[in-house]
Amino acid sequence: MIWDNKKKNNKIKPELWLYENDITIIRYLVDGLLVFNSENKLFLINPAAERFLEVEENEVLGRSVLELSSFEKFNPLVSMLGGGLEECFKKELVFSEEFILEVTSVHMRLEGERVSTLITLHDITREKLADRMKGEFVTLAAHQLRTPTSGIKWSLQALLDESLGKLNSKQKEIVQEAYKTNDKVIYLINDLLNVAEIEEGRYLKKLSLSNIEDLIESAVGDYREDVRKKNIKIKLIKPADSLPKIMIDVERLTLAVKNIIGNSIKYTLGGGSITISLFNHDKYIEVRIEDTGVGIPLSQQNKLFSKFFRASNVTKLDTEGTGLGLYIAKNIIEAHDGRIWFESEENRGTIFYFTIPVRKQYGEFLTEEFY
Repeated sequence: MIWDNKKKNNKIKPELWLYENDITIIRYLVDGLLVFNSENKLFLINPAAERFLEVEENEVLGRSVLELSSFEKFNPLVSMLGGGLEECFKKELVFSEEFILEVTSVHMRLEGERVSTLITLHDITREKLADRMKGEFVTLAAHQLRTPTSGIKWSLQALLDESLGKLNSKQKEIVQEAYKTNDKVIYLINDLLNVAEIEEGRYLKKLSLSNIEDLIESAVGDYREDVRKKNIKIKLIKPADSLPKIMIDVERLTLAVKNIIGNSIKYTLGGGSITISLFNHDKYIEVRIEDTGVGIPLSQQNKLFSKFFRASNVTKLDTEGTGLGLYIAKNIIEAHDGRIWFESEENRGTIFYFTIPVRKQYGEFLTEEFY
């Protein structure tokens, strides 16, 4: 877009003047384009936007945002951006499973004054469909693999128990290795199923009024053998007064806590320590998990909660992680309307923090947008 300097003067009008060539380009854009003036009245719409919003140019030009909300397909867009046409970047607008737009809204300013608002509409239906099909394939494949791997585990366990006959030391060693390898495959399958459920938006299954102290003690207990083998000290610090019971999905939140603690154990060298502290802040409970591990390189910290991410310094210690544990933990905690963050310094250790709001009734979840 180009400003026509011939029409520009000291008293700038809020309209955006365009050369004829620019109008031609805009008309042939695949993405939808809307331009509103400083009074939030529509003065430009291209054919792609007309098609997306099922309107015609002569019906909508010159109308205000609130007037446009009376059009069926315009209404969700107005609800998203509000009467003041708030700025946003690549925000999804879902009309149906067969039609999803990605919306970006930008205020255009001249000498600090907003003169117009530019809104682009990008059709991402095909990308979303591809993602959904990919997710369905992963779910199907993981489910199909779960049964045979469970059968293999049972067979290997029978051999190790020597219920089918005595094994010599070499045979036992080979079967133990096969058992461990099969367990890693089962762990990966479970992680893939958890990720598929997250991305399908169906993650909290069974909410109940529970004690988070008991949940964390149980999670710590499950790692007792790992801690003993690595000679790591692990300490749980509770507040003086008992924490209130809160509405949580115990199974899911246990998984999140175990993923964080397991990470700390995995990347803390022998002789190190892990301290888990709980705090009551009235409206939310805070959990801190501090380790003396290898830490996370500063240049990679922004990727820590991404799918399949593993820091460069940890791959030397453990070559077989999936890179899904913290991604899953983050989504579980956020599904409870909590927050998770961390502080880390390479070779000095990491502190993970997460909070869970104190909600005591199931109905308190039903009023939240995330649920």
